Amino acid sequence: MDSNLLTPSNPVFAGYAFYSCVLILKTMCMSYLTGVQRFRKKAFVNVEDAIAAGVDVKVDDQDVERCRRAHLNDLENITMFLITGIIYVLTDPNIVFALMLFRIYAVARILHTIVYAVVVVRQPARAICFNIGVFCNFIMIFSIFSSCVQL
Repeated sequence: MDSNLLTPSNPVFAGYAFYSCVLILKTMCMSYLTGVQRFRKKAFVNVEDAIAAGVDVKVDDQDVERCRRAHLNDLENITMFLITGIIYVLTDPNIVFALMLFRIYAVARILHTIVYAVVVVRQPARAICFNIGVFCNFIMIFSIFSSCVQL
């Protein structure tokens, strides 16, 4: 393994690091988006929060739940990208193709959140965004297998 693969001088690693940070920040922001929705809709699940806001506990607001589900979806899927992506970088892939995969994945995940929790767009918009991300991960996984497994 070339030790220079995991340095900023490797453009594939630099791209991976950049898009990973974008996705991590996006995931972190989901907690705040959920909080904004809770305050906007006065939908608090903890008694002390509801009392402070002068409202009853409300656990089933659809807008808050959409944010929570989008956040959970990020935690499930972006984690897989972070793991798969770093292994993919270690295979020394084509720079242009790797950066394209990272960009497409990041855009798909951002659009997934937008069409799911910010500006709700009917299906199949969310499914398309989700599946584009899954497809990018599958491409990287297949490439890793191709690089590492002698058939």
